[in-house]
Amino acid sequence: MINTRNILLAAALAMAPMALPGHASAAPATADEITRDSDQALQQLYRTNPAAAALAKSAKAVLIFPNIVKAGFVFGAAYGEGELQQGGHVDGYYNSFTGSWGLQAGAQSYGYAVFLMTNRAISYIHRSQGWEIGTGPTVVIVNEGIARNLTTSTLKNDAYAFIFDQQGLMASLSIEGTKITRIHQ
Repeated sequence: MINTRNILLAAALAMAPMALPGHASAAPATADEITRDSDQALQQLYRTNPAAAALAKSAKAVLIFPNIVKAGFVFGAAYGEGELQQGGHVDGYYNSFTGSWGLQAGAQSYGYAVFLMTNRAISYIHRSQGWEIGTGPTVVIVNEGIARNLTTSTLKNDAYAFIFDQQGLMASLSIEGTKITRIHQ
């Protein structure tokens, strides 16, 4: 389900030039809302993707963003809030922000879960002031082909990400970066 607040935030961010100083922010969802949405999204992911369910058994923690909203026209942005689950409890709340520039137009929503497989990956998230995808732990995006070949002996990377529940339409040939930052609830 698309969250109207996140659509408006992503659209506003997409229209603002990325070169301007400062950043836009909106009031974050409550901790209870994030936890409820994250739990529902993970259960749905496990029901629809057996590879994710199997990977969860070996993961040391899961960083889950149940609803990311992305919009863009030349400049683009995506935003969502989620949580880090470790050992059966919530270890912290995070937001995910993506900025992009290039040939792009449209809007979409999706969720993603990052299964953290090593203590090094968890430690990096705890000690960093914001984790940029592409730096720090090695993250593998799991598609259908990779999922078929995942076994306990082939799990060699720090983290595996699953994108799920995609809705909307976004055409893009752009440069983008994603930053995950802890939020205080």
